[in-house]
Amino acid sequence: MSLDIATVIQGLLVLFLIVSAIAVSVVRNLFLAVIIFMGYSSVMAIIWIFLGAPDLAITEAAVGAGISSVLFFLTLKQIHALKGTREG
Repeated sequence: MSLDIATVIQGLLVLFLIVSAIAVSVVRNLFLAVIIFMGYSSVMAIIWIFLGAPDLAITEAAVGAGISSVLFFLTLKQIHALKGTREG
């Protein structure tokens, strides 16, 4: 029984998804959590391509890694969780 390279890559991507989901849950730094979430969304978009759903991949990349991350960063700035964003 031989594994082709696509199956190995898909397995590694799913493993990355599991690790990043756990990492977002346990990390204490909010900035790092947003960065990990962006990686999760980007890998999920690649998995959608492997599954033959390019429309979902584009949506995941735009909304998951794009708009959501920008909103998270703006929220972190508003609650002064990022260094250098305190005024006064």
